[in-house]
Amino acid sequence: MTIRNVLLVHGAWHGAWCWVALQQALDEIGISSHAIDLPGHGISPLPLGDLHGDAAAVVEALNTLPPDTLLVGHSYGGAVISQAAFHSDRIAHLMYIAAFALEQGESVNGFLKSAPRHKVELSEIIVPSQEGTTTLDPDRAGELFYPGSSSEIRAAHTQRLSPQPIVTMTQEVDGSPQGRIESTYVLCNQDRAVHPEHQRIMASRCSTMVELDSDHSPFIDDPATVANIISMVVNG
Repeated sequence: MTIRNVLLVHGAWHGAWCWVALQQALDEIGISSHAIDLPGHGISPLPLGDLHGDAAAVVEALNTLPPDTLLVGHSYGGAVISQAAFHSDRIAHLMYIAAFALEQGESVNGFLKSAPRHKVELSEIIVPSQEGTTTLDPDRAGELFYPGSSSEIRAAHTQRLSPQPIVTMTQEVDGSPQGRIESTYVLCNQDRAVHPEHQRIMASRCSTMVELDSDHSPFIDDPATVANIISMVVNG
């Protein structure tokens, strides 16, 4: 199947802004891409929602593009693209970057509770609120998410982080699309947000795995490498 588009879906607390460096790298090798803000994130004027609302936003974006899209999800965005893929026939390939490639009936938290116990630093910097959301400790988030970037980039990205609804982590996906759609898992073996051994379990559910000696956000700290992986998928 010919892939005609690339649609990028961010993870928790982030927005479409996190893909800028990767989109520039993709432009340089002749691959156009689109990135969306999930409801309530980035510059989205919509209120924060839940997993199903996030997936519906992705399906809506897919419907504005020609069919045969490479759908890329990062971290929590993996759950979103799995849910979206269960409700769309416009996807040619799924790519999970340090992301939650869930099975039918799993949630992000459900997977983490059932998988072998591995502690990550992310759990230490999550701050719950009375509004049913979480934020991150701003003094530690930049170094944890973007350790390969300059202090200026870390600070700029940290300022853009927004609250994440807790419900998005507890809702289950309706299906596991990897059984009918080709998929690639990009495993980041220096990740301190989603443990590499948890990633390895989810990567085994996908068609192909690519392992990077990388932190949680390789598309920010090493966008050229991720662009090359996307190019290999797009160009077969």
